Amino acid sequence: MENQATMSELDSILSSRGVSRRSFMKLCAGIAAAAGLSPLAVPRVAEALESVIGATSGNLYPVIWIEGASCTGCTESFAQVETPDVASVVLDLISLNYSETLSAAAGHSVEEAKAQTIAAGNYILIYEGAVLEAFEGNALRVAGETGITALVEAAESANAVVAVGSCAVNGGWMAAHPNPAQALGVQQYLEKVGVTTPVVNVPGCPVNPEWVMSVLVDVVVMKDADLLLNRLNEFNMPGDLFNQTIHDNCERRGHFENGEFVYEFGSEEEALGYCLYPVGCRGPQTRSVCGVTLWNNRRSWCVQSGAPCIGCCEANPMNPGDNWVEVNTPFYKRMRDLRIGDFQFQPTTIAVAVTGILAACLVVHGFGMKMSGRMDGGAPFEKIRKWDAKHPEQEVGTYADPVAGGPVLDEELVHKNADPRKKN
Repeated sequence: MENQATMSELDSILSSRGVSRRSFMKLCAGIAAAAGLSPLAVPRVAEALESVIGATSGNLYPVIWIEGASCTGCTESFAQVETPDVASVVLDLISLNYSETLSAAAGHSVEEAKAQTIAAGNYILIYEGAVLEAFEGNALRVAGETGITALVEAAESANAVVAVGSCAVNGGWMAAHPNPAQALGVQQYLEKVGVTTPVVNVPGCPVNPEWVMSVLVDVVVMKDADLLLNRLNEFNMPGDLFNQTIHDNCERRGHFENGEFVYEFGSEEEALGYCLYPVGCRGPQTRSVCGVTLWNNRRSWCVQSGAPCIGCCEANPMNPGDNWVEVNTPFYKRMRDLRIGDFQFQPTTIAVAVTGILAACLVVHGFGMKMSGRMDGGAPFEKIRKWDAKHPEQEVGTYADPVAGGPVLDEELVHKNADPRKKN
């Protein structure tokens, strides 16, 4: 009873959810690291979290989560947390005022909540999925308005826009050829229509929930937008998350350096955990820290489970054609497909075709040589060069006979014909 009487409100909330104070502080340390802060910032993170977890109405940071052209995979990734799990406590730091997937309300009620949040301002917009421009935006309609209208209305009044997942960053698989819906990313579209709200790109298919948490900590908990914006790289992605390649931190890197590779699934090399580069791993060209943060509550990740990286974090926000599907398919081939119009093929196909053409040309050439008689004793010998025959006083060759030509068989004649005075 005494312990209960002296227990803080936060400790009581944590305890009721099966989370110890020690686990909470470990969470704060992890959040500080994900946000690019030093260990000295852990108490600051803890204080900030304590101020919002279990807070009364009005203290939680409003968030609008809009679905564009998506499969809701990023929402599922963010929402699928174990219970009890410390990450579920962090969800208390935001007030998710609108989400087509997670909101309990529906229809008019949830749309009214979104409109009221936009009117009040001071919120974060999380946008999931691609922006569709085709048919004047009518390729996607929600609640009677086009998807592009909903994006612009929500982005204009937001403090920041977080483009969650590769589809939101540059169209993702929605933008793959032939892209009939004219899919593109949030940042590129907002720049086209003149909306200047800063955009933070967090790619992945789906996005890693800890990466989203890192962004929310900067914007919501730390209440310091510059802390986040200063971390962004040239693609408006958090640099501490997307400046290193998968290859840099891969647990199979040692096998790569030793030249130990998997060339076929089900082989002994695969059982030994060798490098998956020959079977299509895109780790050397994909910038992400999947091998550090891991997935499913830090249990594993693609390469650890035996699958090559398919490069789902590859997304150039200003080029929908540079999406991970377009660049990396087929996934289990070492090289990407090349395309001429609607015809696509592997580079090895070109090599085989060119080799076949050259072989066929050599065969045809051989038959031509045979039919012309050039293979029976060789080509006819030219007894004297045409130049030498027409210009005997300036001839450059040495012949048995200066007029009739022919090979030189007599050594004395060779010296005689080579005598400079003979030329005169």
